[in-house]
Amino acid sequence: MVRISLDVMGGDFGPEVVIPGAAKALERHPDITFLLYGIEADCLPLLAQYPKLRDRSRFHASEVAVGMDEKPSQALRRGRYVSSMWQAIEAVKSGEADVAVSAGNTGALMAMAKFCLRTMANIERPAIAGIWPTLKGESVVLDIGANIGADSQQLLDYALMGGAMARALFEIERPTVGLLNVGVEEVKGLEEVKEAARMLREANLGTIDYAGFVEGDDIGKGTVDVVVTEGFTGNIALKAAEGTARQITELLRSALRRTWLSRLGYLLARSAFNVLREKLDPRKVNGGVFLGLNGIVIKSHGGADAEGFAAAIAVGYDMVRNGLNDKIQEDLRKYHAKRVPPAGPEAA
Repeated sequence: MVRISLDVMGGDFGPEVVIPGAAKALERHPDITFLLYGIEADCLPLLAQYPKLRDRSRFHASEVAVGMDEKPSQALRRGRYVSSMWQAIEAVKSGEADVAVSAGNTGALMAMAKFCLRTMANIERPAIAGIWPTLKGESVVLDIGANIGADSQQLLDYALMGGAMARALFEIERPTVGLLNVGVEEVKGLEEVKEAARMLREANLGTIDYAGFVEGDDIGKGTVDVVVTEGFTGNIALKAAEGTARQITELLRSALRRTWLSRLGYLLARSAFNVLREKLDPRKVNGGVFLGLNGIVIKSHGGADAEGFAAAIAVGYDMVRNGLNDKIQEDLRKYHAKRVPPAGPEAA
């Protein structure tokens, strides 16, 4: 069984999305059990409408719901121990749950997760990794917003963690990894990025295949399995892609309504347009993974519908079933074992 704790109050819609989303996830993965954390009056009447989910869940009443606009420091002061978000994370720390999923405030969720779970050994900063739809399928992109800026060692850590996630999610034995840069030439880019490239080449890691620099258009092409960058650039790329997807959707909708002939064309190709809409909807390809913590936390899009939230639960399910954190820790151990030479007679 995979035990998943849910912050039922998180996101733009709270229980109205989280509970139906959990019910959908349970239909697809019958080996899930849920721990639900939320305000009793808001959650229990809705949960009663889903008897299968109710029977496979344990509900825990919370006193506080973290607001989507709260600052992380404020959320920690007000919601530590008593909020649905904190309690869902704490269930992972205590071993009651294998993974926590929340659609709540990203900054508050990261702050609480770091405070409660702590970072893995040899990891200075955790990262948020997203699943990105590409022309070839999907790829992993990180960091998409946990940290502003990163030095060369942190970028290498992201490459190791992103590679482990790709292995867990896509079942690729040796995923390809690229560093996002302003060009593919080795002389271009910030010094931290060029130094990270040198370190990745020299490390000769057996768990990932370093493919060099990649540019912004390579993300959508699916040139590599894992794209590594720092959180400022990664978040801008993510929001730009989401905005472009909405723009394309609106332009298509406008064009298809223009004449009766275009409307007829839409009717004839409706199934193809539905597939395109699903591919372009950022709420459907949903579930950012917090990497580098002593426990798995999944961030759902705040505006996700029930289908989108079920997709975020599915990401957490896959991360647990495929041993994400075990893979990360093993890759880190191998890398740092190479970095530190064994003590010789001189050291003695």
